[in-house]
Amino acid sequence: MPASFSNLSPLARAAVPDHSTAFSPERVLWDETLPGGTHWSALLRRGNALRLTDLEGTANVSALFYNQEEKSERYNMPDTLKAQHTAYLSAGCVCYSDMGRILCSIPQDSCGWHDAVCGTLDSETLHAKYGEARYQEHRNAMYRSGLDGLRIELAKWGLSRRDVVAPVNFFSKAVPDADGRLRFDTAHRRAGQCIDLRFEMNVLVVLSAAPHPLDPSPRYAPGAVQMTAWRSGTAGANDPCRLRCPENDRGFINTERFFL
Repeated sequence: MPASFSNLSPLARAAVPDHSTAFSPERVLWDETLPGGTHWSALLRRGNALRLTDLEGTANVSALFYNQEEKSERYNMPDTLKAQHTAYLSAGCVCYSDMGRILCSIPQDSCGWHDAVCGTLDSETLHAKYGEARYQEHRNAMYRSGLDGLRIELAKWGLSRRDVVAPVNFFSKAVPDADGRLRFDTAHRRAGQCIDLRFEMNVLVVLSAAPHPLDPSPRYAPGAVQMTAWRSGTAGANDPCRLRCPENDRGFINTERFFL
């Protein structure tokens, strides 16, 4: 059921004029909060967008994308990075499928760097870093790994562990040190940072808000994320995501032909 603009959270509402001239109250479809450590999935249709807002400056969102019409087609990290000559995602980038089509694009982003190479937190790493907090004793304050959260959501759509691929970690930055080891940039995240994901296909979106696997914090305290869906339309001929590189233009053409 579409939400009215007045029902948006203060941070999500405040971010609208700063990051997207195309965003207006009439375009809003719904708005809800994803608490830290939880997971979520839904179908986002072609021509709609999902804004993610880091409410506390401590969020990490591990994301997977699948073609809703044929779920064996899914987000491909190597092709996404190779085609765009980058090691991370930001405004102007797109997320490629393993069929050379564009599942979603990033027209607006106030964060500047989203990790695409570090994978997701598994249960063994979670227990080693944070200990164990089971649902039986802690209820909604339980500790859940990103991998388990993604697998739970995938099962709702008939998918399984074998369908898990390398995710995007939105709001997280990992950079190499002098010895080439990746380290987590603790100064990168700030409260109110937003990213818009514009869907160029009908996409099954699977999210986990568990901590990043390299986050050095000794406490399990992942931050909440506001999710705002809105009608954005698809990329036009002069869209920055299309014009970023020749590979992206070909990817948009492949995607558009899928819907002829």
